[in-house]
Parts: sequence; C-alpha cells; structure tokens
Amino acid sequence: MVLAVVFGVCLGGLLTGAFVVPAMRARRPVDLPQPPDTGELLARLLDANRALMEQERLRAAAELDGKKGLIDQQLVSMTGELGKVSDLVRELEHDRHRAFGQLTNELQRQHAGLNALSEHTQQLREALANSRARGQWGERMAEDVLQLAGFLEGVNYRKQSTLAGAGRPDYTFLLPNGLVMHMDVKFPLDNYVRHLEADNDIERARYRDHFLRDVRDRVKELRTRGYLDAADETVDCLLLFIPNEQVYAFVQEHDRDAIDDAMRHKIVLCSPLTLYAVLAVVRQAVDNFRLERTSNEILGLLRDFSLQWEKYTGQLDRVQQRFDSVAKEYATLMTTRHRALQRPLDKIDSLRLEEPALVDPDVLPFALEA
Repeated sequence: MVLAVVFGVCLGGLLTGAFVVPAMRARRPVDLPQPPDTGELLARLLDANRALMEQERLRAAAELDGKKGLIDQQLVSMTGELGKVSDLVRELEHDRHRAFGQLTNELQRQHAGLNALSEHTQQLREALANSRARGQWGERMAEDVLQLAGFLEGVNYRKQSTLAGAGRPDYTFLLPNGLVMHMDVKFPLDNYVRHLEADNDIERARYRDHFLRDVRDRVKELRTRGYLDAADETVDCLLLFIPNEQVYAFVQEHDRDAIDDAMRHKIVLCSPLTLYAVLAVVRQAVDNFRLERTSNEILGLLRDFSLQWEKYTGQLDRVQQRFDSVAKEYATLMTTRHRALQRPLDKIDSLRLEEPALVDPDVLPFALEA
C-alpha cells in the first residue's frame, strides 16, 4: 500500500509538471532545458517502485519469518504446556478413579458393619426381652470382668454356692481369714428397654419411673435374702452388679437416692468399671494378706534359726574350750614334761663319758714288763 501511495504521488507530480511547464514556458520566454522523456521517467519510476516493492517484500518476508519463528516457538511451548496439562489431567483422573474406588470399598465396608451392628442390636434386644437370657448375659459380663481382674473360679470365687440358712448368691468371693463377700447379678431391665423404645415423652417418663421402682424393689429383695446374716464369715457389704454402664449412669442420674438407700442397707451397686475397681481392691487385700502371712512364717523361721544358732554357738564354744585345754596339755607335754624326761637322759650320757677306759688284756703283760 505504501508503494501505491508513492507511485500515485510521483505520477501526480509528473502530470502536474507536464501541464505546468508548458504554461510557464508560454509566459516566460526563457530557454529551459528540455525535460526528459515521460516514458523514460515512467520507466525509471517503475524500476524504482519495483526496487522499493522488492525491498518491502524482502523486509516483510523477513518480518514474517521472524514472526513465524516466534509463533513456532510459542506453539512448541504451548504444546509442551498442553502435554503437561494433559498428563496432570490424566493423573488426576487416575487418582479420582482410585479414590472413588477406595471410597466405594469403604462405603461397602461401613454398610456391612452397619448391617452387622444392626443384627447384633436386634439379637441383643431379643436377648434383653427374655429374663433368663438377661441373667445369662449379666453373668457373662461379670465373668469377663472377673477374668480381666485375674480371678479364678475355685481359687478366688465360687459360683451359685448355697448358704446355710440363706439364699444362693450368684458369686461368692473368697477373702482372707475365712471371710467371704457375695454378689448378685440379676437386674431388672424390662422397663428400661421399654423406656428406650417409647414413642413419646409421656411413655418414656412412665417406663422410667417403673424402671426406678424395679431397682428399689430389687434392693429390697436382696435385703431379705439373708446374705449378710452370717456375720462371722461374711463381710459387712453385698454387691449388686448392673451389667451396663449406661444403665448404671441412668440410675445415678434419675434416682440418686436409690443408690444411697442401698448403701445404707450395705448393698453396693456396681457397674462393670466399678466392679473391676472393687475386685482390684479385693485382689490387693488378698495379696497383702498372703504377703503378711508369708512374712510371719519367715519371721518364725528366723526365730527358730536364731535359737538353733545360739545352741550351735554355745556347743561350739564348749568344743573350743576343750580344744584349748587339750592344746594346753599338749604344750605342757612338749615342754615341761619333755624337759623333765630329757634331764635324766642327759645325766646318763654325761656319766658314760666320765667312766675310765678299759685295759686290753693282750696289752697288759707288756705294760707290766715295762
């Protein structure tokens, strides 16, 4: 477009010159040089225009090549970034599928767990609906607590042992010095279950009152069993086991006086946790008693050992005295008596040295002649 404008301007100038120069020549009769030929001028202008157009084309081609290179670089960069984005999208999609699979498995596991829990709840509800099943469940809970506390049947406690002139407690704990402590695990739960399953507040309140009344009646029943009558063998308290922490907390919350009234009659209400604490104290008392009894036995053995040691040292002193007497007599024999016996022998030896020499009969005649 620039070349076209330049060409138009030049062409306009030439045409103007073509019309103006003759007019000026008519007005001024001055001799001027002859203009060049229009065709030649146009040819030159066309050549110049072609040269300019070629330069412009080359420059535009160079710019186009540069821009193409930049565009290619941008395309390469964008292609790399798009590849990274594609990889990231594929990775995210893979992670999403994996997370979705894990979530599906977890939901299935939770669903299975909820179904199992629902079945166990239904079984527990059916079990609680039967008084005999509730008693067996309470005994199982008590045995679990006893096992956790380290108690052994026949060693630390007895089950269902009939008392002379009294009832038959569920558990009898064996204490030191021949003492025992009784525990009953039968506990009323019918109205408590009805309280939980009630549809409105009025029914819940009514079954709650019935349940608390059942608790008080159970305490009164234990008072008439005669478990505490044998004062010479039984400790001054009785345990009533409540096989559920929630039930124990319910009684604590809604009828604290029932627990205090039971304590006044020497009946202690125990949940699984409090029963474990009581049994831990009992176990510690039994261990302390055994340790004390063992310590007394050790002290008795030490006293016997001390008496025998005194006898041994006395006898040893007498033997030592005898040994000293024998040693003294032996020393006397080796010194005084030995010297007394040696003196006569020494005198005998001296007398033998003082005797005259005997004359030889063979030598005697010669001696006389001399």
